[in-house]
Amino acid sequence: MSNLFVVATPIGNLEDVSARALRVLGEVSAIAAEDTRVTARLLARHAIRKPLISYRAPVERRGLPRVLAALDAGDVALVSDAGTPTLSDPGQVLVTAAWAGGHTVVPIPGPSSVTAALSIAGYGGPGFTFLGYLPRKPGEMRRLLESLREDPRPAVAFESPYRIHKSLALIAESLPERSITLTRELTKVHEEVLRGTASHVLAALGERARGEFTLVISGG
Repeated sequence: MSNLFVVATPIGNLEDVSARALRVLGEVSAIAAEDTRVTARLLARHAIRKPLISYRAPVERRGLPRVLAALDAGDVALVSDAGTPTLSDPGQVLVTAAWAGGHTVVPIPGPSSVTAALSIAGYGGPGFTFLGYLPRKPGEMRRLLESLREDPRPAVAFESPYRIHKSLALIAESLPERSITLTRELTKVHEEVLRGTASHVLAALGERARGEFTLVISGG
C-alpha cells in the first residue's frame, strides 16, 4: 500500500516551507493540489517537477477517483493553496478514503495561519476553539458568539474580505468588551495585525478589506 502525505505549504512567504516538505514533494509519484496553478509556482521555485492532480472544493468527490487511482500506483502528496490541508480546505474526504483503502496517511507539519495568529495574540486559556469560516447569516453568527460568552478558551476563525466588516460589527455588538486580534495577509508583504476590542479594530481597519483574514477572539 502507498502513503498519502498531508503536506503543509507556505501561507504566503515561500521561504516558509520545511526541508522535509520539499523532499516529500520531490519523491512522491503525484501531487493532489487545491489549485494546480498555485502549487506549480511553489514547485517551480524549488525546481520540482511532478504530475499535478486538481483536487478542490466544493467538488472533492469528483476528483477523488483520480487521486485514489494515483495512490494505488504510488505515494501521493496532498497540498492546499496555503497552510495545512483539511483545515477549512479540501482533504477530509480523501484522507478518510485513503484510510479505508488500506493506505497510510502521514502528516508533514508546517505553516498554519491558525497557530501563527494564536502565537501573537497573547490570549491564554485551556486550549482553543477553531471555528473555521464564520457563519454567513447574522442569526447564526449571533448564536455562535453567544456560545463563546462563557468559554474560557480563545477562538480562532477565518473570514473573507467581503464579510470582515459585518463580522467585526456583530462581534462588537455581542462581545463588546472582548479583546480580539485580527491578522491580515500573514507572512506576506502587506501583513497587518490589529489588536483591541472589535469596535477599535473595526475603526482601525477602515476601508482596507483586501487579503486573507484570521481572527482570534480572547476567552471569556
